Amino acid sequence: MTAQAFTPTIAVTMTPSAVKHVRKQLDKKPEALGIRLAIKKSGCSGFKYQTQWVEESGSDDRIFHIDGVDLFVKDEHMSLVNGIEIDFVTEGVNSTFEFRNPNATAECGCGESFTVV
Repeated sequence: MTAQAFTPTIAVTMTPSAVKHVRKQLDKKPEALGIRLAIKKSGCSGFKYQTQWVEESGSDDRIFHIDGVDLFVKDEHMSLVNGIEIDFVTEGVNSTFEFRNPNATAECGCGESFTVV
Protein backbone atom coordinates (compact mmCIF):
# COMPACT_ATOMS: atom_id res chain seq x y z
CA MET A 1 0.00 0.00 0.00
CA THR A 2 1.26 3.46 -0.83
CA ALA A 3 0.33 6.78 0.72
CA GLN A 4 -0.80 9.60 -1.51
CA ALA A 5 -0.74 13.23 -0.60
CA PHE A 6 -4.01 15.08 -1.11
CA THR A 7 -3.71 18.64 -2.30
CA PRO A 8 -7.07 20.41 -2.26
CA THR A 9 -8.00 22.42 -5.31
CA ILE A 10 -8.12 26.13 -4.67
CA ALA A 11 -10.40 27.78 -7.17
CA VAL A 12 -12.79 30.62 -7.71
CA THR A 13 -14.54 30.80 -11.08
CA MET A 14 -16.74 33.18 -13.02
CA THR A 15 -19.25 32.44 -15.76
CA PRO A 16 -18.84 34.11 -19.17
CA SER A 17 -21.73 36.44 -18.26
CA ALA A 18 -19.96 37.60 -15.08
CA VAL A 19 -16.65 38.07 -16.92
CA LYS A 20 -18.37 40.12 -19.62
CA HIS A 21 -20.06 42.35 -17.03
CA VAL A 22 -16.88 42.93 -15.03
CA ARG A 23 -14.85 43.68 -18.19
CA LYS A 24 -17.45 46.25 -19.24
CA GLN A 25 -17.29 47.92 -15.82
CA LEU A 26 -13.48 47.81 -15.73
CA ASP A 27 -13.39 49.68 -19.05
CA LYS A 28 -15.03 52.58 -17.17
CA LYS A 29 -12.52 52.38 -14.29
CA PRO A 30 -8.99 52.55 -15.72
CA GLU A 31 -7.50 52.81 -12.21
CA ALA A 32 -8.95 49.44 -11.17
CA LEU A 33 -6.80 46.31 -11.37
CA GLY A 34 -9.78 43.99 -11.04
CA ILE A 35 -12.60 43.04 -8.71
CA ARG A 36 -12.48 41.69 -5.16
CA LEU A 37 -14.76 39.06 -3.69
CA ALA A 38 -14.92 39.73 0.04
CA ILE A 39 -16.86 38.24 2.92
CA LYS A 40 -18.38 40.26 5.73
CA LYS A 41 -20.06 39.02 8.91
CA SER A 42 -23.61 40.16 8.37
CA GLY A 43 -27.16 39.17 7.64
CA CYS A 44 -29.46 36.67 9.26
CA SER A 45 -27.33 33.67 8.22
CA GLY A 46 -23.89 34.89 9.24
CA PHE A 47 -21.86 36.00 6.20
CA LYS A 48 -22.48 38.27 3.25
CA TYR A 49 -20.71 38.54 -0.12
CA GLN A 50 -19.26 41.88 -1.17
CA THR A 51 -17.66 42.93 -4.42
CA GLN A 52 -15.29 45.88 -4.60
CA TRP A 53 -12.99 47.38 -7.19
CA VAL A 54 -9.32 46.77 -6.48
CA GLU A 55 -6.87 49.60 -7.01
CA GLU A 56 -4.00 48.03 -5.09
CA SER A 57 -3.21 44.38 -4.42
CA GLY A 58 -2.32 43.27 -0.90
CA SER A 59 0.28 40.70 0.11
CA ASP A 60 -2.52 38.49 1.47
CA ASP A 61 -4.46 38.46 -1.82
CA ARG A 62 -4.98 35.42 -3.99
CA ILE A 63 -5.44 36.54 -7.57
CA PHE A 64 -7.43 34.42 -10.00
CA HIS A 65 -6.94 35.29 -13.68
CA ILE A 66 -10.22 34.46 -15.41
CA ASP A 67 -10.51 35.23 -19.13
CA GLY A 68 -8.76 38.59 -18.81
CA VAL A 69 -10.34 39.56 -15.48
CA ASP A 70 -8.37 39.52 -12.24
CA LEU A 71 -10.45 38.41 -9.26
CA PHE A 72 -8.91 39.12 -5.84
CA VAL A 73 -9.72 37.16 -2.67
CA LYS A 74 -8.05 37.64 0.71
CA ASP A 75 -6.40 34.47 2.06
CA GLU A 76 -8.57 34.67 5.18
CA HIS A 77 -11.74 34.35 3.06
CA MET A 78 -10.61 31.40 0.92
CA SER A 79 -12.01 28.71 3.23
CA LEU A 80 -15.45 30.31 2.87
CA VAL A 81 -15.39 30.73 -0.92
CA ASN A 82 -13.14 27.99 -2.28
CA GLY A 83 -14.94 26.42 -5.24
CA ILE A 84 -17.43 29.27 -5.67
CA GLU A 85 -18.79 30.19 -9.08
CA ILE A 86 -19.79 33.81 -9.67
CA ASP A 87 -22.49 34.45 -12.24
CA PHE A 88 -24.14 37.65 -13.46
CA VAL A 89 -27.86 37.15 -13.92
CA THR A 90 -30.45 39.40 -15.54
CA GLU A 91 -34.13 38.87 -14.76
CA GLY A 92 -36.41 41.46 -16.31
CA VAL A 93 -34.89 44.86 -15.59
CA ASN A 94 -32.84 43.60 -12.62
CA SER A 95 -29.24 42.40 -12.85
CA THR A 96 -27.11 41.04 -10.05
CA PHE A 97 -24.21 38.79 -9.18
CA GLU A 98 -25.25 35.31 -8.12
CA PHE A 99 -22.88 33.24 -5.99
CA ARG A 100 -22.91 29.44 -6.18
CA ASN A 101 -20.91 28.45 -3.13
CA PRO A 102 -20.37 24.74 -2.40
CA ASN A 103 -19.29 25.66 1.15
CA ALA A 104 -22.62 27.28 2.04
CA THR A 105 -24.74 24.96 4.15
CA ALA A 106 -27.68 27.38 4.35
CA GLU A 107 -28.79 30.70 2.93
CA CYS A 108 -31.28 33.20 4.25
CA GLY A 109 -34.63 33.52 2.52
CA CYS A 110 -33.72 36.75 0.75
CA GLY A 111 -30.42 35.31 -0.55
CA GLU A 112 -28.32 38.06 0.99
CA SER A 113 -26.36 35.94 3.47
CA PHE A 114 -25.10 32.40 3.99
CA THR A 115 -23.84 30.01 6.64
CA VAL A 116 -20.99 27.50 6.63
CA VAL A 117 -20.43 24.69 9.12
